[in-house]
Amino acid sequence: MSSNNLPDSAGTVIIGAGIVGNSLAYHLADQGVEDILLVDKGPLPDPGGSTGHASNFLMPVEHSKEMTELSYDSIEQYKEAGVFTRSGGLEVARSEEQMEENKRRVQSAKAYGASAEVIDAEEVKEMVPYINEDIIKGAMYCEDAGVCDSLQFGEICRERAKDMGALTVSPNTEVTDIFTEADTVTGIETDRGDVEVEDTLIIAAGLWSPKLAEMAGTRIPLKPAVHQMISVGPIKQFEERGVEGIEDPIVRDMDHREYERQHGSEIEVGSYSHRPMLWDIEDVPSIDEAPLSPTQPPLTDEAFEASMEHALELMPEILDDPDAGIRHSIDGLLSMTADGGPVVGPVKDLDNLWSVAAIWIKEAPAIAKEVARWMTEGYGAIDTDLEGINIARYDEYGRAERYVEERSKEGFRKIYGRVHPKEQWMSSRPLRTTGFHDRLEEHEAEFWESAGWERPRWFRENADLLQEYQETISEFQRPNEWDRRWWSPIILAEHLHMRDNVGLIGDMGFGIYELQGPDALEMAEKLTVGRMDVDVGSLVYTPVLDEDAGFRADLTVVRLGENKFRFVTGGGDAGHDKQWIRQHMEDDMDVELVSKSSALGTMGVWGPNARKVMQEVTEEDMSDEAFPAYTAQEVHIGDVEAFAMRISYVGELGWEIYAPMEQTGRLWDTIYEAGQEYDLRPVGTGVYGSTGRMEKGYRLIGAELEHDYNPVEAGLDFHGVKDADFIGKDAYVEAMESEPAAKLCTLAVTDHAPNGGEERYPLGGEPVKDLDGNVLIDDEGRRSYTTSAATGPSVGKHIMLAYIPTDIAEEGKELQVEYFGEDYPVEIVRVGSKPLFDPSNERILS
Repeated sequence: MSSNNLPDSAGTVIIGAGIVGNSLAYHLADQGVEDILLVDKGPLPDPGGSTGHASNFLMPVEHSKEMTELSYDSIEQYKEAGVFTRSGGLEVARSEEQMEENKRRVQSAKAYGASAEVIDAEEVKEMVPYINEDIIKGAMYCEDAGVCDSLQFGEICRERAKDMGALTVSPNTEVTDIFTEADTVTGIETDRGDVEVEDTLIIAAGLWSPKLAEMAGTRIPLKPAVHQMISVGPIKQFEERGVEGIEDPIVRDMDHREYERQHGSEIEVGSYSHRPMLWDIEDVPSIDEAPLSPTQPPLTDEAFEASMEHALELMPEILDDPDAGIRHSIDGLLSMTADGGPVVGPVKDLDNLWSVAAIWIKEAPAIAKEVARWMTEGYGAIDTDLEGINIARYDEYGRAERYVEERSKEGFRKIYGRVHPKEQWMSSRPLRTTGFHDRLEEHEAEFWESAGWERPRWFRENADLLQEYQETISEFQRPNEWDRRWWSPIILAEHLHMRDNVGLIGDMGFGIYELQGPDALEMAEKLTVGRMDVDVGSLVYTPVLDEDAGFRADLTVVRLGENKFRFVTGGGDAGHDKQWIRQHMEDDMDVELVSKSSALGTMGVWGPNARKVMQEVTEEDMSDEAFPAYTAQEVHIGDVEAFAMRISYVGELGWEIYAPMEQTGRLWDTIYEAGQEYDLRPVGTGVYGSTGRMEKGYRLIGAELEHDYNPVEAGLDFHGVKDADFIGKDAYVEAMESEPAAKLCTLAVTDHAPNGGEERYPLGGEPVKDLDGNVLIDDEGRRSYTTSAATGPSVGKHIMLAYIPTDIAEEGKELQVEYFGEDYPVEIVRVGSKPLFDPSNERILS
């Protein structure tokens, strides 16, 4: 299996021979990569990482479309290799709250194509005879769940890659340094000699990945954390049944964040309910020092006591077996990140270094396959969008040790937890604020975070508006606690006030980049669908596509000069947008990309009185003739030299205003004070990013705009096809010339309590079904689900966006969405990009 001689050089070097590194070696070889070296400091087949102690079960039901898809692809790979046992899986509920969560998990399963159903306690007992059915309400059952042999799969992957003549394997080889030169990895130093890296270095070393990245002068943000587990046996009942392998469903005790997994005559009890226990990588013992392996330190008994009590309550028949003992017990180390997701993709500081880390067994083969395609064919070749796990999300923040540690502690408590889709992270805040953050605090802002930026969602100070707009708002009160969690009716009041008067939105947390140099126009054209050879001061809203015409970014571009463009993107998208731009800047291009995200603060002034306010404070003429829509100018606002863009994401007359960060406090004061004559109020991003956006049918990257759909389907083909070449042009033209399989539509709920009782308000991510209860599926096999949802108080509807098969997409069509196990009637009110509110855009253009 291993090579006796470490080569002097290799085209691609993978550090880490766990499930991820092994899978990568095979998939890269399968993609035609010929000269791969796989190194690990441990022995094979188990080099001592988390692959060797993981419980190896796969529960594919997730509240994430991407992670569901990756889990199913991994299951298929394990099946094909003959190392998967389908056992089914149960997520049992002791509480009514968890039973409601199980309904939501079934809802997500239907939306994203997983198998799941809610069953009662008696049905659980039939599947697991030794469970204490008296303490459970029921369960979510997934028949596709099962268990794999990850170590055997690794051996198969390595053998396949070697049989292709593509792989050299070097175990017992510790990497002691990584050599770099001019932003490029050139080689690695090992305890057996040096290896030149001719093409790419991939760090797939699990919890050791940060240490290796540090050798290269960069960071991979993750932290080792303890996941406790014990194995109890032999269980007499299992022995009497003659159980050899996996026969019983995996059981997750969701209320206590634990699981029980039968294997042969033993049962494994694993827990995430203990306190977060994080390790420093320097404290992880070496292979020689570790009693079992480096990632299997002894169990912290006192931390496991409550977990054991819960397990005994659930399965007393077998865990109270006097003949059974604890066969094995560990504090198993795994990788935690600041948001709980993997960190995958090119590492920003080095051109040829990739991170493929913090990945669980259930997604590893699929992520490896997608990364191999990404590396060899481009992002458009992948099947599942990886932006949510792209390491570039931590581009300008979130890599500090303390930040990763605090967020990992918080995230550990969310594993198996009932996490609301809008739930906010609370640790390490505030981290990124603008110069007018203190002004927002004075107005009693409720802050949400995006990419570290503190953004006001609504203002408690505006509660007095609830009385003013009571008649409208009373129709949308959200009586259910889950529906109104992380929401306030003040958002609706602020929305209506802005539509009637004027709103001031601050701390928008944009990603801002400037492309400059003699080849800036050529580069801008290459990146975007929209035409960039426009007049200086013109604004262009444009998608950025991958090679397959899937969405990669969603930008507002302003031409600042003949050879200078400003790209504005969402704060949460800034890192991977910058990564994409830099990846496509060719060496012979005379162009540079400069980040302005932390240098410029942004606020927005919108509403029918916006021009009156702006004319009060600016030296320049703000009339429609002097400052037309979709143009930008430098303006002087009081003492501040600023840059204004006449554009609107809420469907109102107004401007985005950019100013040096240190002057934004003064800018806020000037506009706010002048605006009092016109009843100006601070307004939160609940209006900007939700209610106002949705009433206008504006698309959001990562929601409506994603890898699986193209601009024709999204209703964003208004640019036509420009002469200049751009990434994805051929696929875009093909889409323009073909009948789309689906169209993005606006839906409205027509009855919030179809069965009587409490009104409910879907929040997004719900499956869209026909009146017979079948989830809609288009001709390309894509399932319909709501991508966004919000109440539109100006149109008097709770509205959602969803891709609907073309043959069904017609206005007036009646459908339904499933929400917590109930079907709610909806109607298609718009097909395509025509908005519900002000469809002729008169308010923007006035």
